[in-house]
Amino acid sequence: MLTIADILRSKGSTVYSVEKNTSLLDALQMMSSKGIGALLITENGEPVGIFSERDFARMVAREESLELSIPVSDVMTKHIYCVTREDSIDEAMAVMTRQRFRHMPVREGNKIVGIISIGDVVKNLIEDKDLLIQNMEDYILGRGYGR
Repeated sequence: MLTIADILRSKGSTVYSVEKNTSLLDALQMMSSKGIGALLITENGEPVGIFSERDFARMVAREESLELSIPVSDVMTKHIYCVTREDSIDEAMAVMTRQRFRHMPVREGNKIVGIISIGDVVKNLIEDKDLLIQNMEDYILGRGYGR
C-alpha cells in the first residue's frame, strides 16, 4: 500500500508559504516563479489557510474584477484538510475527491512537512499499478526467475 511518505520521497517536501497579509499579486508571482499551484498561508508562522489557482479563478469569476493588491487571506481557503505521512494514497485521493480540492498539506504533529497535489497522487498510483502489471507479466511468462 502506497503512503503519503512515498509521494514525499519522490517529489520532495518543500513547503512554500506566505503570510496572510501578503498581496494577491505577490502570492501569484511566487507560485509562478516556483512552478506550483498552491501556497500555504500562515499567520506568525502558523498555517491558517491554503491559496490555490482555483481560489484565484473563483475570486475573479465572483468579483468580475482583478484587484491584485488585496491580501491573499481574502481569497484563500480557510478550512485546511491535512494528511499524515502514514496515510494511504487512496485515503488522500478519497478526501480530495469528496471535498473537491486539488492540494493538501501533510502534517506531522503541529508542523506542515509537505504539500501534495491530486497530480502527485495520480502519478504515484499509475506508477504502482504499472509496476504491479510488470511483475505479473514477469511471473506469468517466467522472466527473471531461476537465475
